[in-house]
Amino acid sequence: MSSEAEFAARLRLWRRRKGWSQLELAGRAGISQRHLSFLEIGRAAPSRDMVARLAVTLDVPLRQHNELLIAAGFAPVWHETEFAAPELARVRDALDYMLGQQEPFPAVVVDRRWNLLQANQGAARLVEFLVGPVAPDARVNLADALVGPDVFRPFLVNWADVARYFIRSIEADAAADGTAETAALLERLLSYEGVRPLLKTPGAGPAADPVLPMAFRKGEVSLELFTTIATLGTPQDVTLQELRIESFFPMHDDTAAILRAWAPR
Repeated sequence: MSSEAEFAARLRLWRRRKGWSQLELAGRAGISQRHLSFLEIGRAAPSRDMVARLAVTLDVPLRQHNELLIAAGFAPVWHETEFAAPELARVRDALDYMLGQQEPFPAVVVDRRWNLLQANQGAARLVEFLVGPVAPDARVNLADALVGPDVFRPFLVNWADVARYFIRSIEADAAADGTAETAALLERLLSYEGVRPLLKTPGAGPAADPVLPMAFRKGEVSLELFTTIATLGTPQDVTLQELRIESFFPMHDDTAAILRAWAPR
């Protein structure tokens, strides 16, 4: 496939994902519909500046912005730095601060595909209570831990509702980023026992709570937690744009009391 044709295909895909007509995208990008039409059929080759203009207008993530540039025959402009690299030390320090502020409640930092990068002591205590201690150098994927059969599922009373909601979010991620890695994660999660049938069943109906809690139970201990997810506000690196900071909060005073009691005095 020529660079013009590959770029054209990707451009059409992103425009359709936004649900925009050619006229709407052209107007938002400040170019003529005729020019956009030529770009979308591969009749015209974009300049580097045009690729950037269209990527910004379509709110294309940095990783896919690079892919648009490569498809158009240009070098990528956005770096993807290893999370442990010295250049990201200040960001890691900021994340450590955020995780510390969440104590004694759990909080974690994950990448785009839910690989665990950082966790606070509250998260470590919760995991240790449920499944035992995790080796310091263990590679942990929270998506597998949640959806798979052997980690959190046995203790998650409302696993079906939580897993159904989570899988839908992964499906949205796979549709949004179009990468083979996210597609592989989705397929792996769907391959776990009981997951595909789960998605064919409706939810429990009108929700009793304003947010969906994760209801854990082990022995006589019950915990109900809801989560928030934050991202960095002005990332200029692929790795940083794809980070997620997930914080867990107690739904009830009983859960808060248990989590506080677990924390060292």
